[in-house]
Amino acid sequence: QKHCPKPASTSASTFFFDYIFLFELARFSAFHWTVTANCCPQDQKMEEIQIESRPLLVEKDLQGLREAVLQLETKATMVLDDSESEPVFEIEVSEHDVETPYGRVHCTMRGVPKTDRPVILTLHDIGLNHKTCFDTLFSHEDMQEIMQHFAVCHVDAPGQQEGANTFSTGYEYPSMDQLSETLPSVLKHFGLKSVIGMAVGAGAYILAKFALDYPAMVEGVVLININPCAEGWMDWAAQKISGWTHAMPDMIISHLFGKEEIQQNHDLIGTYRHHILNDMNPFNLQLFVKSYNSRRDLEIERPVPGGTINARTIKCPSLLVVGDSSPAVDAVVECNTKLDPTKTTLLKMADCGGLPQVDQPGKLIEAFKYFIQGMGYMPSASMTRLVRSRTASGSSVTSFDGNRSRSHTNEGSRSRSHTNEGRARSHTADNQRGRSHTDTMDTSADQAVLKSTEVSC
Repeated sequence: QKHCPKPASTSASTFFFDYIFLFELARFSAFHWTVTANCCPQDQKMEEIQIESRPLLVEKDLQGLREAVLQLETKATMVLDDSESEPVFEIEVSEHDVETPYGRVHCTMRGVPKTDRPVILTLHDIGLNHKTCFDTLFSHEDMQEIMQHFAVCHVDAPGQQEGANTFSTGYEYPSMDQLSETLPSVLKHFGLKSVIGMAVGAGAYILAKFALDYPAMVEGVVLININPCAEGWMDWAAQKISGWTHAMPDMIISHLFGKEEIQQNHDLIGTYRHHILNDMNPFNLQLFVKSYNSRRDLEIERPVPGGTINARTIKCPSLLVVGDSSPAVDAVVECNTKLDPTKTTLLKMADCGGLPQVDQPGKLIEAFKYFIQGMGYMPSASMTRLVRSRTASGSSVTSFDGNRSRSHTNEGSRSRSHTNEGRARSHTADNQRGRSHTDTMDTSADQAVLKSTEVSC
């Protein structure tokens, strides 16, 4: 035992002691040696020495002993390997029903909030809840590094969580503005000072409204598929006509996914159609959809040098995300033209459908890590995917903001973004699968500071 290496754990020590005992038993107990001596008491001479050998264990017993020793050796090796590896990171999950001025909101907290940093707060789109919207993203292996530093609070819109009770017939569902007013109550319930928001579609609209009204509570926002504009008359008419000919699931599918994705990715569309039909409360879902379709313009004003000093805009760093085949491309590009260009990054994901967090979670997580680092958190986070992507494409990396490091990617035949400062808006080319193209009129340093960063990956 004194030559045995020090065990790494109690369980490893137990295995080693058992192993050594059986090993020694196998070595020295194959034969039993007995020595008898008859000594003469007068002259103290040894008259007779008889050595007798007799088997203590038969062959079948020895074979079983060898197998037992091998099993213990294997288990001891496994215990040592486990003790040398990193401990498994387990996340505490708790569910809460939070009372707000506009009804009860279901929240799921993953992890324990830290006092020195914000919590990541998520909001889902219509037809989804926090699980179907974000489980693929937050269960991805690359997200675990982020979740070791930040707790995550998933917020479900009223009546949209799994197993939700049906609202009464006369229930008045909160408007989009009122849903944004529920978030201060959520932060107060958990004792949170600020959040980093991540939201999709209808949730992105709610999060943006919250960031506009409560800038001190929001340190950064990731807005996926956001539409900052109210539904127009043409959209309203089209929605009414499609409502006569299509069921609610079809309307939601066309909202979440592009035409190309619906026609080609039958497995994905079938999965979400099944979820809408079987997991969502149809009456509650209809109320949420109606509330989203009745939204107002966000009334965001882009700051202009020499213009209004107190322009109404999102004051925190913002990352706008959209897939190149998403039906929300035009809306997201429009939103980009309304936000502060020095604090906004537009990420267009090539070969990506309507839900980037589901279609390409690894790439979105990498962009999210850069976004968090730009805010001063996770300085030593590991980066792999976008680094490899940029290396393979031979693209350049440029920073237009001293406080934030933004990356610009040009990938030849893939999606490219060019900014037209003269018109301050983007035009989408349908023959390029909805990718946004703008023409740069002036690339001088002075002009570069005035435009938002556009990234394609």
